[in-house]
Amino acid sequence: MSDLDRIRWRSRRGLLELDLMLEKFLAQWLDKLSPEELESYKDLLFLPDNDLLDLANGIADHPDEHIQAILQKIRDC
Repeated sequence: MSDLDRIRWRSRRGLLELDLMLEKFLAQWLDKLSPEELESYKDLLFLPDNDLLDLANGIADHPDEHIQAILQKIRDC
């Protein structure tokens, strides 16, 4: 299994709304992300679903500017 396949698999979430957001993000951005952006995205995937959904919806902010950039791309999809 390639690294990108693992990222796709880890992006599958229990919350339908989050799952749909991440699916759109991956379709648009996965092949275009830099290695640093991929690392930031992988860090996001370790968060619990509800926390990640709050970040993706803009309800909460993350202190890391690199992760904020990924979150903005998710929100824009």
